[in-house]
Amino acid sequence: MQAIREIKNLSKEEKLRVMEAIWEDLSREDEGIESPQWHDKALQETERKFSSGEDEMVDWQTAKKQLRSRFE
Repeated sequence: MQAIREIKNLSKEEKLRVMEAIWEDLSREDEGIESPQWHDKALQETERKFSSGEDEMVDWQTAKKQLRSRFE
């Protein structure tokens, strides 16, 4: 696809602008997009763990550190 090759040649700032434009366009049509069934199940499981005290809320900085440490 020609557009992908062109995107690879953009600067980081230009790529972010393109990404924001795509996201804005997609978000206008959110009524037609259904979440997959696994997503609802994952949200229910997260709520169950949080309500039971099995999981706790953490701030975004802590969450990023935890995720990075899992995948490094």
